[in-house]
Amino acid sequence: MTAIPSFTGDANPYGGGDPYADYRTADFPFTQYADLADRRLGAGVIAANDEFFAQRENLLLPGPAAFDPEHFGHKGKIMDGWETRRRRGASADHPWPTAEDHDWALVRLGAPGVIRGIVVDTAHFRGNYPQAVSVEGTRVIGSPSPEELLGGDVKWTTLVPRTPVGGHAANGFAVDVEQCFTHLRVNQHPDGGIARLRVHGEVVPDPAWLEALGTFDVVALENGGRAEDASNLFYSPASNTIQPGRSRKMDDGWETRRRRDRGHDWIRYRLAAQARIRALEIDTAYLKGNSAGWASVSVKDGEDDDWQEILPRTRLQPDTNHRFVLPAPAVGTHARVDIFPDGGISRLRLFGSLTQEGTSRLAARHQELGG
Repeated sequence: MTAIPSFTGDANPYGGGDPYADYRTADFPFTQYADLADRRLGAGVIAANDEFFAQRENLLLPGPAAFDPEHFGHKGKIMDGWETRRRRGASADHPWPTAEDHDWALVRLGAPGVIRGIVVDTAHFRGNYPQAVSVEGTRVIGSPSPEELLGGDVKWTTLVPRTPVGGHAANGFAVDVEQCFTHLRVNQHPDGGIARLRVHGEVVPDPAWLEALGTFDVVALENGGRAEDASNLFYSPASNTIQPGRSRKMDDGWETRRRRDRGHDWIRYRLAAQARIRALEIDTAYLKGNSAGWASVSVKDGEDDDWQEILPRTRLQPDTNHRFVLPAPAVGTHARVDIFPDGGISRLRLFGSLTQEGTSRLAARHQELGG
């Protein structure tokens, strides 16, 4: 396994100019997976023991944290993150926090899943970040309250042991626990601030829910679909195309750089499980002068099967949702959208239902992961 870079210690005080100029980060291999703590999936920070300086909800905001050196409020410097007050000891003789003292926040994942890696980002927390962090996970069915999650009967599994972190840095942690989780408890020892939390992993859908739905979007991220690879990710991730809802702005879709050759761009997907596809949508919402000119869609059944075209190369209109009913259902485990020659699409929807084999395999994996 590739070693994960780590950062410790303070960053230099902000000296003016670009606040990200001395930001410490790395290319973490697990970021290829979707962010299970994405607000678009329904994730939320449902409780924290302290948020004196900055609100817990900031942890899951999209995009990098912002920094305004002149932004102060009645409680002090206003930070774009979650920041707690400074902990103190019990008395003048013991003014320091104990080794066990820590602050915590409860995070509900947007979709249950297997976690492959976590990024605890301390951007702009240069001397006021936690000395160490730890992360635990649990799986609780339904919609538990914070009080229920903190009850003594809930079992928490360590995903990131107590580990020193650095200020003004993206602190990444690979996770190798092969279980399905619904909630996280993020701990900072003993106190301080965290700008952003990203939880990368694979969605594990509930087979009973999908069976009850009958027909659904078999490539949607929330239903267990995944963008496995793409020809170009210059402007935005391919996983945007299978996020919930319609795109609300241009960078909420997938857009490639301008091609200067005779090639074309594409995304390859893994479906929730083997499915029978009956209809599809290709949306170019908010892509007006840069939408794809044409698109085709293909599926294959299994890793080694050949691609079968289910939608021939078709002209696309800018900022438009295109709907197609297939002349006959198409069975597959993977899908591919090809755009010509370049540009982008905002969403791909593949509507169908799981086959008996797909249902059986999905149920077996769900059970294996603790379902």
